[in-house]
Amino acid sequence: MKATGALGIARRALRWLLLAFALGFALSVCVVVLLRFVPPFSSAVMLEDWLDAKLQGDHAFALHYRWTPWDRVAKTLPIALIAAEDQKFPSHHGFDFDAIQSALAEAEDGERLRGASTISQQVAKNLFLWNGRSFVRKGLEAYFTVLIETLWPKRRILEVYLNIAEFGDGTYGAAAASERYFRIPPAELDARHAALLAAVLPNPRRFRVDHPSPYVQRRAEWIQRQAGQLGGAAYLPR
Repeated sequence: MKATGALGIARRALRWLLLAFALGFALSVCVVVLLRFVPPFSSAVMLEDWLDAKLQGDHAFALHYRWTPWDRVAKTLPIALIAAEDQKFPSHHGFDFDAIQSALAEAEDGERLRGASTISQQVAKNLFLWNGRSFVRKGLEAYFTVLIETLWPKRRILEVYLNIAEFGDGTYGAAAASERYFRIPPAELDARHAALLAAVLPNPRRFRVDHPSPYVQRRAEWIQRQAGQLGGAAYLPR
């Protein structure tokens, strides 16, 4: 009788677990489909940064974010982001396996493990997940990356990325960054402005758009050259 009772409990637990997974899957799909058409009011990273500031008593922290549609952002910015972050973006399906293998090979040779995330992966991470390097978070990042690549067109992925990417402490997206650093709307960003914004993305808390270090300036020049070699706006997904 005890064995039968334990088996029954295990079966019920399994059913509840499967139900939870099914509900989680359905909810995540619905949210991703909705965000294909509706601008996100915020992102997980923004909320985490805001909460951290509150918990640390940082009353000076202010979150600056305003959604700007694709057609109101100069095309110099998305092509600069692709040139800087993910040059295979128009052709891959969410993951750059060549970049991943290269990063792992460098790590095996004793070099520091560098990131090999695509723009799609960064959208998944910034929009839905918390900061960190756990296997659980990486698994969820891969899951949301597949959902985004399946349910959104490439242009939507890039539109969301340029709106939620962090360009400085408390500054998220093209509108907030262009107005804060250059005093212009995002539609007026020239190639140099866009390259400077893209150049700080590896670490926007360390690198500055308004006071670019020699490294940031060199990287911005490289990004401009790469954007031109890719073909400029003609390389953007349609």
